[in-house]
Amino acid sequence: MKILNEKMLSQSAYTADIDIPFEKVDIADWLFNLPEAEYLRCCPPDHIAAGNTTTDDGRRMSINVEMIGTGLVVQHYVAEEATPSYCRMNSISDVFTPVGRTQVNVIWELIAEPLDGGRTRYTNRVTSHPTDVFMDFIKQHGQSFEQAAEARQAAGGDHNRRETPLFAASIARRALAR
Repeated sequence: MKILNEKMLSQSAYTADIDIPFEKVDIADWLFNLPEAEYLRCCPPDHIAAGNTTTDDGRRMSINVEMIGTGLVVQHYVAEEATPSYCRMNSISDVFTPVGRTQVNVIWELIAEPLDGGRTRYTNRVTSHPTDVFMDFIKQHGQSFEQAAEARQAAGGDHNRRETPLFAASIARRALAR
């Protein structure tokens, strides 16, 4: 399988401010210790399951199962960078659609930035790229890349818009509990 990075399927970024000092926020700690029940509360009813594991070479992974639009998506996020203020997660995600199964490449960036007054801004950025498997899939189903990108942008953007403030609130709760 080949990732087609020169093509963007979708991208969205939303922010939410939290009343927690930047120094207390640890996104990596939150992400890799997130209880499944808390993940489910961060975008009901779309979030279905979550867990953590590692790759064969020991890199941390977050496995998320969610509905995005009409697709059941199994994310296999591998940590490319994981710090208290920034995580970059990369997944070859399996997408189960009403007409079959395909794969997309998803980059999930979780970003914390300090604000005045002891507050923190959380940004949740999600970027999807097609794979050659995806391009073959849409061709087989008579859909243009533009049509697929428009549908993914609408569904992914809506999902991200709804989950970002709930992720931010969850990160804040974790910071307070530490």
